[in-house]
Amino acid sequence: MKAAESFFIQTKMAKRDYYEVLGVAKTATPEEIKKAYRQLAIKYHPDKNPDNPAAEDKFKEAAEAYEVLSDADKRARYDRFGHQAEQMGGGGGGGFHDMNDIFSRFGDIFGGGFGGFEDGFGGGGRRGVRKGPNLRIKLKLNLQEIAGGVEKKVKVKRHVTCQSCGGNGSKNGTAVQNCGNCNGTGQVRRVVNTMLGQMVSSSPCPVCNGEGKTITTRCESCHGDGRTLTEEVISIPVPAGVGDGMQLSMAGKGNVPPRGGVAGDLLIVIEEAEDEVLKREGNNVIFELYINFADAALGTSVEVPTITGKARIKIDAGTQSGKILRLKGKGIKDVNGYETGDQLIHVNVWTPKQLNKEETAILEKLRTSENFTPNPNKNDKGFFDKMREFFH
Repeated sequence: MKAAESFFIQTKMAKRDYYEVLGVAKTATPEEIKKAYRQLAIKYHPDKNPDNPAAEDKFKEAAEAYEVLSDADKRARYDRFGHQAEQMGGGGGGGFHDMNDIFSRFGDIFGGGFGGFEDGFGGGGRRGVRKGPNLRIKLKLNLQEIAGGVEKKVKVKRHVTCQSCGGNGSKNGTAVQNCGNCNGTGQVRRVVNTMLGQMVSSSPCPVCNGEGKTITTRCESCHGDGRTLTEEVISIPVPAGVGDGMQLSMAGKGNVPPRGGVAGDLLIVIEEAEDEVLKREGNNVIFELYINFADAALGTSVEVPTITGKARIKIDAGTQSGKILRLKGKGIKDVNGYETGDQLIHVNVWTPKQLNKEETAILEKLRTSENFTPNPNKNDKGFFDKMREFFH
């Protein structure tokens, strides 16, 4: 599978805590996080540390931490799930395609373009790799699909690279020339004096919009846009245990930008369809079982629905209304794979609303029977005690 088509971005080694990477507390404000990242970016900037792989790794690590902690939604997911949020999409650091990707995303961290340094730091400006817009879709799943995981095929309309011009928007892909204003760099530079020396900031060239090229003859297929709109069938592997509102992502399955760059991501928002019989509570599944008074008093066995089919359970004689029975492991697998929930069966003893003369007469005889007088003991827990016992 190509990297651009990977569903989840996997890490080869354990990642450090993002707050630890930036050297800030978990209560740090956005301003403190930005300041900490800026200091690390200056310290480990590749122009300041040429041919230093360790410094480059630190630079990338800091950028990944800042990418998450500077975004309120991603930070909230990270605070709750840690690096596992990455597997859910949108909540963890997705990494970067290359160093230019970092410069293109965080180019304004110093108030200007994130270019090179001078006065001993080396350098010139950098032209970042452009990333296309993300696509967002909703994916509706039933309880069985959520519990077992599923692979869904969906039709998505997205912009892809024009095959006629190869994405540069020119006729046959060759009718282009270097921009005369920026000499093909895509950037115009200016020098700013700082306490660190001279800092070179850069901004996109206004003539070529930062592309470094100008088209002499437009492509007839895409009319110079470098991309075409197509409908594509995409297979989405959904892990077991996802929940309503959770977001997954597929790298490289969004739109490509005009005239070159990498495709954005496809963001999949899970929509959980309500089941008519079973109700979900976290990773547990709840079923409301109604039995008549005679079955509750005498005991019986009944068949109940589960996520995977039917199961027969025993109702002991003297079962009280409100009793909760448990089917271990018959719930939903945790999305992180740590555990599987249970199915909880809430027993409701049905009281008839209408009685005929014969039924009324029988119950009148039993009304004053000693065994029909309520006499709960300490083992007969109330409803809230029972729910607390099962959910905590």
